[in-house]
Amino acid sequence: MTEQKISFKKALNDLLREGMLNSVPRPPFRTRTAKMGPPLVNLDRALQLAGELEDDVLLRRMLSGS
Repeated sequence: MTEQKISFKKALNDLLREGMLNSVPRPPFRTRTAKMGPPLVNLDRALQLAGELEDDVLLRRMLSGS
């Protein structure tokens, strides 16, 4: 960089561009899915339940002083 009198940012960008131009194309990433069946519990109140559980933990921590 000092020899060529260019900034680190320009050197890094040039290197990244060169690597992208000379890269081997890859097939797109795919996530496999699986059927899990119907839920075994009612999920309508899941976020509310999670909030209540978190509140309980926070309250216990506050009361214990830790």
